[in-house]
Amino acid sequence: MKAKPSPSFVLADHFASPRRLLPSRLEATSRPEETTRAKGNPPPRPIPKSLPLYHPSPPPLRASPLRFPLASPLASIRRRGETRGGDRSIAFSRRRQVASPAWRGSQRQRARGGVIRWRGMGWRSRGLVVTVLWMLAVGVVAAAQDADQEDDLQRAFPIIEPDYGHTKLRLAKEGLEAIKRIGTPIAAVSVIGPYRSGKSFLLNQLLSLTCNKGFGVGHMRDTKTKGIWVWGTPIEVDVDGSKVSVLYLDTEGFESIGKSNVYDDRIFALATVLSSILIYNLPETGQDVAFEPAKLLWLIQRDFLQGKSVQQMVDEALQRVPNNNGDKYIDEVNRIRDSLAFMGDNSTAFSLPQPHLQRTKLCDMDDQELEPLYIERRDELKQIVASMIKPKIVQGRTLNGKEFVSFLGQILEALNKGEIPSTGSLVEVFNKAILESCLKLYNERMERVELPVSVDKLQLIHSLAEDEARKLFDKQHFGKHHTTESILKLDEEMKKVFRNFGLANEYQSSKLCEARFSECEDKMEHLQSLKLPSMAKFNAGFLHCNQSFELQCVGPAKENYERRMSKMLARSRALFIKEYNNKLFNWLVTFSLVMIVIGRFVMKFFLLEVAAWVMFIFLETYTRLFWSSELLYYNPIWHMIVSSWETIVYNPVLDMDRWVIPIVVVLSFLAVYWRCLGGRKQLGTLLPLYRGSYGSSSRPRTD
Repeated sequence: MKAKPSPSFVLADHFASPRRLLPSRLEATSRPEETTRAKGNPPPRPIPKSLPLYHPSPPPLRASPLRFPLASPLASIRRRGETRGGDRSIAFSRRRQVASPAWRGSQRQRARGGVIRWRGMGWRSRGLVVTVLWMLAVGVVAAAQDADQEDDLQRAFPIIEPDYGHTKLRLAKEGLEAIKRIGTPIAAVSVIGPYRSGKSFLLNQLLSLTCNKGFGVGHMRDTKTKGIWVWGTPIEVDVDGSKVSVLYLDTEGFESIGKSNVYDDRIFALATVLSSILIYNLPETGQDVAFEPAKLLWLIQRDFLQGKSVQQMVDEALQRVPNNNGDKYIDEVNRIRDSLAFMGDNSTAFSLPQPHLQRTKLCDMDDQELEPLYIERRDELKQIVASMIKPKIVQGRTLNGKEFVSFLGQILEALNKGEIPSTGSLVEVFNKAILESCLKLYNERMERVELPVSVDKLQLIHSLAEDEARKLFDKQHFGKHHTTESILKLDEEMKKVFRNFGLANEYQSSKLCEARFSECEDKMEHLQSLKLPSMAKFNAGFLHCNQSFELQCVGPAKENYERRMSKMLARSRALFIKEYNNKLFNWLVTFSLVMIVIGRFVMKFFLLEVAAWVMFIFLETYTRLFWSSELLYYNPIWHMIVSSWETIVYNPVLDMDRWVIPIVVVLSFLAVYWRCLGGRKQLGTLLPLYRGSYGSSSRPRTD
């Protein structure tokens, strides 16, 4: 019979390490009994023969039932071991006894500190712990990456690079990725000017950076900056309650060696279009400027303080050059200078003294070593730049990082294709956009008119829309010297649009008047073919047609169609009058014959028959006596007959032309009813055939 393991063995098994449970390792370890006895330990219990051979182990540990209850998960393991066989539990327990007391103590501390707790957790608890640890690890890694990225952005990046031949520009992805990270509106501050004029050093001064940390500064004859560079970390400022990210752009200097003629123009044009503030860094002479920025901060660095003021130097640089011989190149220079003169209130002239006489050692100097006046003026320049900062506006809206990069790509593509003028005409480019907006406003006002309209009304609407477009242009245009030329262009374009509207108005007017004229013509033809002719009905239709034409036919074609309408109505009226008398005469003759038949054979109404005979005799004898029916139309009796006819045929109550057929049907039915049901007996006393003056009604009839 197999002996059951005691609780002490089970608790010893609780502290077992998985690697020590392997039989191969246990079998590989062999210790003689003499060794354990030499150490003073009691002899081990005899091992049953049914179990594999294990080495002797130290005495069993005493378990504390309070600290390790048998109801724990390890106790369930013990119980599973009992069901499978006590020999296995005994073997595991004896294998555990090999450990030393110190080792057992460390294992006990491990079990108390974490092993029992982890094994006692459910799967949900374990998953929650793993998730929390994973999130903490991800957060630490992300924070480290952000810190690395922030450190990596503390430098200058190229955003525009020249091609191999220095003729065209291309995008630099590294700098664009830094700009795309910006989610707030962007304002760009660019510094342009001749090469070796201190643009990069000036930007470092504005950013409060040294030459080693900021933009690269060179002292050789070749230019240090290639293309356009941007400082990776924007400066956050508050503009009108909104956060704006300010980018500082360093541009390649003008007039450097090995570049094409248009390269400088494209650099300047691109910097001008992108920037909210454009700093033109000039030497003290205020040399001739062949560019046309939209908004300038003229920065002139001087070696002395006496002499002309900065504004005087700028004004002299922009004065027109005499051209008595009509040189076209001098005319071009004067045109460019006139273009720059438009800056006016939008430009600021600022002088900055040289920071130190030894310019090649500026990067090695601290602020304490620079000229005090330079430090003072530099701080003033920072304040001026900060006060002028506004977010970049394109098509009425600000740009974030991604939108700024997209706008940069579009402008660069247009520059390389030559679609944007690169020198001497940026004002024209800006004013062209304003002209388009003014024309758009003019078109919107003109399109509100529902054509056709009268010529006077269209002219009035044109004048109002033209005034509104001019006011918008006066409010937004660039350049004082370009105002007259731009206004002439605007007037010319508006006249073209007005002519198009005039042609459209004529077409719509002709179309509408033709439709009304056709309606009136059809109506006159219908009146000519009336079943029962009526002058009153013709006159009513004639008047209605004329009034509807006057009201609905508008526009420049009305006058022409009015003449056509008058001729058509006069012709229709004359034809109707001529046919009217003939038709009326024929109708009266036919009517008299019908009444004779009805009075004689249907109703046998003597008075009706007599009246019909009188009318028939009058009509026939009068025309025979005077050899013409036209003379009848001037007879007063004829006019009385016509008046009676008009009253019966057309009146406000009844239109006989519409109801003649229903009336004839009703009268025919009444006649049949009269004839069949003896209605003539009731009126027989009115006939001489049935009543005379010779005797009473009882006298027999004689033929």
